[in-house]
Amino acid sequence: MLESLKGQVIVSSQAMPDEPLYKEECMLAMMQSVVNGGAGGLRVAGARDVRNAKTLGLPVIGLTKPDKLPENWKEIVYITPGLKEVNDLIEAGADIIAFDGTSRPHAGCTLEEIITVIHKAGRLAMADISTLEEGKKCAALGADVISTTLAGYTLESGEPSEGPDYELLKNLVKAVNKPVILEGRIWEPQDVKKAFEIGAHCVVIGSAITRPQLITKRFVEGI
Repeated sequence: MLESLKGQVIVSSQAMPDEPLYKEECMLAMMQSVVNGGAGGLRVAGARDVRNAKTLGLPVIGLTKPDKLPENWKEIVYITPGLKEVNDLIEAGADIIAFDGTSRPHAGCTLEEIITVIHKAGRLAMADISTLEEGKKCAALGADVISTTLAGYTLESGEPSEGPDYELLKNLVKAVNKPVILEGRIWEPQDVKKAFEIGAHCVVIGSAITRPQLITKRFVEGI
């Protein structure tokens, strides 16, 4: 599974419940569109979209998120925070389960328990981390792949850089003997090219492809 993703662009197709694209038929159309465009995999939130993504014939990374992020979102775990969410994604058919692999406390379980449950179900564990130390810890615990998803979105990692966190990617590639994914603030094709030059296994792109309100905002603010 991971070998098939090497050198690929995975597209994160997600919307919040208060956004127009959240409707099931809209999300499925979005996923089909990025598949038609050459996506090598899909990263989607929630059992509903995981089930629909599985009909499209590509590897599916599944996660869960709350309907609305709380004000203290930098301080808490909100991506696949516990075993219930993990099991829901397994039941829905996700090939890879993405979970918060940061140093923030998980409610009612440990990172090791999350990884164990994922592996017992025959699925792959993807640790979304924000710092080098978090990536090293998750790799040591048995995570199959490490992603820079949360760099700049935790107290420990500080404020986000304007572009992708290439420094974290470079350090992770050197430090962990696991595939490393670059995710976060990828807006241009040259960002993807640079990621692969550094050693990324694959990249995940979301907002630049599947969030039209953010794409529009970038153009409007650039006037």
